[in-house]
Parts: sequence; C-alpha cells; structure tokens
Amino acid sequence: MATSAVHWTVNSSDTKRPIFFSPSFRQIAPKKFNISCRSAKSPPKSPPDLAEPAAATTKKTKNKDPSLSLSEQLRPLTTTTLSDPPPPKDQSQLISKPKSIWVNPAKPKRSVLSLQRQKRSLYSYNPQVRDLRGFAHKLNDCDATKVAFLAVLEEIPHPPTRENALLILNSLKPWQKTHMFFNWVKSQNLFPMETIFYNVTMKSLRFGRQFQLIEELAEEMIRDDIELDNITYSTIITCAKRSKLFDKAVEWFERMYKTGLMPDEVTYSAILDVYAKLGKVEEVLSLYERGRASGWKPDPIAFAVLGKMFGEAGDYDGIRYVLQEMAALGVEPNLVVYNTLLEAMGKAGKPGLARSLFEEMVEAGLTPNEKTLTALVKIYGKARWARDALELWERMRSNKWPMDFILYNTLLNMCADLGLEDEAKKLFDDMKQSEHCRPDSWSYTAMLNIYGSGGKVDEAMELFEEMSELGIELNVMGCTCLIQGLGKAKRFGDMVRVFGVAVEKGVKPDDRLCGCLLSVVSLCEETEDEDRVLSCLQQANPKLVTLVKVLQNKNIGFDTIKDEFRDVIGSTAVESRRPFCNCLIDICRNKNNHERAHELLYLGTLYGLYPGLHNKTAREWCLDVRSLSIGAAHTALEEWMGTLYKIVQREEALPEMFSAQTGSGTHKFSQGLSHSFGSHVKKLAAPFRQSEEKAGCFVATREDLVSWAQSQAPSSAITTA
Repeated sequence: MATSAVHWTVNSSDTKRPIFFSPSFRQIAPKKFNISCRSAKSPPKSPPDLAEPAAATTKKTKNKDPSLSLSEQLRPLTTTTLSDPPPPKDQSQLISKPKSIWVNPAKPKRSVLSLQRQKRSLYSYNPQVRDLRGFAHKLNDCDATKVAFLAVLEEIPHPPTRENALLILNSLKPWQKTHMFFNWVKSQNLFPMETIFYNVTMKSLRFGRQFQLIEELAEEMIRDDIELDNITYSTIITCAKRSKLFDKAVEWFERMYKTGLMPDEVTYSAILDVYAKLGKVEEVLSLYERGRASGWKPDPIAFAVLGKMFGEAGDYDGIRYVLQEMAALGVEPNLVVYNTLLEAMGKAGKPGLARSLFEEMVEAGLTPNEKTLTALVKIYGKARWARDALELWERMRSNKWPMDFILYNTLLNMCADLGLEDEAKKLFDDMKQSEHCRPDSWSYTAMLNIYGSGGKVDEAMELFEEMSELGIELNVMGCTCLIQGLGKAKRFGDMVRVFGVAVEKGVKPDDRLCGCLLSVVSLCEETEDEDRVLSCLQQANPKLVTLVKVLQNKNIGFDTIKDEFRDVIGSTAVESRRPFCNCLIDICRNKNNHERAHELLYLGTLYGLYPGLHNKTAREWCLDVRSLSIGAAHTALEEWMGTLYKIVQREEALPEMFSAQTGSGTHKFSQGLSHSFGSHVKKLAAPFRQSEEKAGCFVATREDLVSWAQSQAPSSAITTA
C-alpha cells in the first residue's frame, strides 16, 4: 500500500464544510492527512504530491543521499509499487468499500466516473428471488378458481416474508389472483400490512376497473389506521374515472384535499378530465389555477383535457387560452394535444384556424397519424372546403402518411356530401389496390350514397351485386341509400328485391330506412307500385302503414288523425320525426288530399317538428321552409298567405318586409326546393319575387302584400289546388 502525504487547507472554524471545496483564501496553518489509495485490479502507485509547492519537491530531492547509486535509490520504490502485501487487519473495512477515485485538480473533471466502479448485485443473482418469480408465474398460469389458487399456494418455495410477499404480489397479472393473494397474506398474519401492499393490489384492481373492491380496501385502510398516500388516492380517483363513476372520483379527490396531501400530475390530469366530463367548466378552471398556484406544472395530457372541454363547448377563446398557457409554461404540444385541439377547432367551427394549427404541427416535426387527418378531413367536409380536403389527400399520398379505414371512409363521405363523384371513384379505386385498407361495408355504403344521390342507379346496382359476390355485408345505411336511389328512379321492382335481400341477411330496418320507404310511397303514381312499397314498409313499421291508410280515408275525423299521428311520432326517433311528417304531407298532396296536408302541417307545428318555420322581427316577417319537403313547403306557403290575407283584412300592423327562405339547393334537404317553390308562388299569384342579392330567397314589401290581399276574393285567399 502506498501512502502519500497531501496537504489540504481546512477552515478549522467550519469542520462540516467539505474539505475539497474550501472557499477560504486566508493563510491558515495546513494540516496533514494521510490518504490511502488501493486498487484491487491494478498495483497502487504513489502519485506526485500536487498539493505541495514545487520548492518543497526540490528540497526533498536535494535531501536524498547522493552517495547511493541509482539502483539503490530505486530499490525502495520497487518494493512499494511492485509488491502487493495483504492489508493489515485494522484496514479490513477499507477493502469492502468502493475503491477511491483520484481527482486531479489541475485537470477538468471527467465526464464519466471510473468504468471499473463496483457493480451492485442484481436481484436475479439471488436464487430465492428466482424461485419466487417462478412461483408467481405458476400462480398466473393456474385456474382462476379459489380452490386451485390456494392449492398452488401450498407449494410456495420460501416463507412469505414481507419482501417475498411483495415480490409475488407485484408479479401477479390477473386482478382476481392479486386480490386473492393479498387476502391470503393478510390471513397469515405474519407481518403488519403496510400502505405499499394496498397500493400494489389497488393498481391491479384498477386494470379490471373493480372500483367497488378498491373503495372497500380504502375504507379498510382508514379503519385500520393505515396511511393513504398520494399513490393510494391517485389510484382510487383514476379507477373511478375509468369506470365512469365521476361523482366518486370527485368525492375521493375532495377527501384527499382534506387530508392535506398535494395531488401529483396524474391525479390533477385525471380529476380535470372528470370535471370536464361533468360539464363543470368553472370547477375545472378553478382547480387548474389552484394547482398552478401550488407549483404544479401541467403536462400535455392536462392541456389536452382543457382543449377538449373548450372544444365541446365551442369556446374558441378557451382554446386560445390553452395554447397561450402551453407557450407560457414552455410545454411542447405532443400529437395527442394537437389531435384534441383540432377536434376542438372543428366543434368551434374554425376551419381556418384548424388548418393553421395543422401546419404548425407539421412544421414542428410531428407526423400526423390517422386520427389527426380524420379530424381535419371532417372539419373541411363540414365547412365544405372541398379543395382543401383534396389537397390534403394528395399530401397524404405523397408523404405516405398513415391511412386507415376510418380516414378513407371519412374522405368518401365528404365526397358524397359535396357531390364529388369523380374524386370518390378515385379514392375507392385506391382502397381496392391497397393491401391494408381494402373497402369494407362502410366504404361501399359511401359509394352507394354517391351513386344514389346522383341518380346513377345502374352503378349502384353493380356495387350491390359486387358486395354479394365478395360477401361484404350490406348494412342498414347502405340499404337506405340504395332504396332511395331506386325509388327516385322509380325502379320499384329492384327496390323491393334489394329490401328483401337486406332483411333476409339480417338488416333490421330503422326509422331512417322507414322514412326512405315512406318517401318512395309519395313518388308512386300507380296503386300497384304503392302497394308493393307499402308491403315492405309493413315489415318495417306496421303503425306507419296504418297511419297512411287512415290519412287516405276521408271519412275519418281530425281527432282520430291526431291520435294516430301522435302515437306514431311518439315512438319515432327525434331526428326522423320531421322527415316522417314531410313525407306524409307529400303523400296527401299527391293524392290531391290538400285538407289532410294542412292538418298534418298543423300537427307538426303543434308537436314542435317545425320550430323555425316562422320568424318575426319589427322590420321583417320570414317563412323558412329549408327543412321542409316540396309538398310541405307548398302547404306552408298556402297557410302563410291565408294568414297574411286575414291580417290585412283586420287592418293589423304589418312590417316593412316579407321574405321566404328556401335555400340555394346545396343542402340535401333543399335540393330543387327553390325552383319548385318559385313555381308555386307564381301559381298562387303571390306578391313575392326572387331576390337579386341572395339565392333561394323570395321577398315582398308591405305595399305589395296589401295590394295583393285587396285584389283577392275571400273564397280564393287560400289556394288548395
């Protein structure tokens, strides 16, 4: 062993200060320390005494006996550096410690410590640990029954000490077995149960969403005076959230706060999401500010929760607040945050800002995934930005961004809504050539919708036959699109065949399909065709067929009509009630039963099916028929003109302007409505004219209306022909 005398300057007044970094520059008497350096793998050497000044070193050299030869002077050096005698007994403790590391103050500190530092023994080197892990695998593989589990427990290789039990508990996968082993350990009563055992068990139960069991364990901890730490509360709250027990999550979060524990990032993000799902916007913002005041730095997940909440409310200012907070805190948005904010932009109706946010994401180096692109396509489709959507599709192909069924089908549906038939065909062909995204039932449904809406029933029937050959299921939506197209083309025979095949293959007609069949009935000119369609409708909704026949019977009074109508509409989905009423009015008008049509319009208004039909301001009265069918719009115009005639006759106050809104024909409910409505205006000789400034809008002044009313005979004020 080599011993080197090194002089260190130590401030004797502060013995607790590290001696290697003494800040004192005063002249203090040096103290001498003997530092022993020994290496187990390399022979010890006597390093130069860098702490001594050069003069001292020169002095030592001069003090050596000059009469000795060079070999004699080097002999003591060889005995100290080349020999490795056993250490003294009193220094045995130094051998067990990690070897010392020499630090040269004249050189910069090495970036990596000695690669020869002593390694810690791993648990896998312990045969007892290997046995216990193997036993845990055996428990995982055994039957989930309690009898089988207890039978395997009898073969435990080592006594279930605290460490052994905890190791096995951590290694169990199914939550049922974790819970059984936890109860078995408690029943052995070998050591006191601690918080960590409950936490490990609760985390396993959380995977199975067993909130009731977790809550029982928590109550047991409280009863037995076992501490609930931050991990315990976080596990309880996140499990309640995953189980959609939001009230329970809030309850345990409040209990956590009362104990004085500060939530961690996971707990904060989880409870923020809970408050957001409950629609408690003020509580979310209050909790966010409270967390920020306590030193919590939100993670991207928390910002995603905030962005989603503001998006659900359509609050663009809230979305901007989220972006500003992230920038202020230096939190870089990840892909999840961008996806959430894009969806929020769509719900807030901000397609331009969504496009800017997407470009920012791409410039940041993030690659959009299927969810990102689907959200953006939906935004463009809703805003009717066809060119931007198609440009995005080209970028997907050129950049080879990921495409899945949902994204392809979203693009196809957008093409169907915008009438982009050629683009839809190209997309559909791309899917057929793709190895991973071949057309499925929804892809064919979108194409059936495109062909059916465009009146190309031959192409639609070819797709129908292709689906049968490939074994692709025809869903209820595809059946509805195909029947609608065949009905408009008056190919009633093919329509009945398609309906029969669909029902035979398990398609269950819903209210939308029933409404489609009802609209086909209104198109029938021959009784034979009407009976064939009604036979299909009879299988889908017998009550609806009964109502159609009651409306055609002129001997049945209004009260009976009202009861039958209320019975049918009351059992119909909300979104299908108005289409039902529109189709029933069309059927009555096609049968020249205008009185029934007016009764149905009255009942529809009475039951709230046409909430925006009439709009009044001090300056203008407006009739909005954009949500009505052609027959229903004609009926509404006749009703309105009759009412206005009576108002003029009573000399009541009138506004300056009158208008009727039909839409420009781009909406699926208003296609062709403007032209038909204009023709009916001329037939009634009503004083409305097409607006030059706004398409689909008919206007009249107060003077025009008064002049018209005065020129009408009382018997012809309301035209029913």
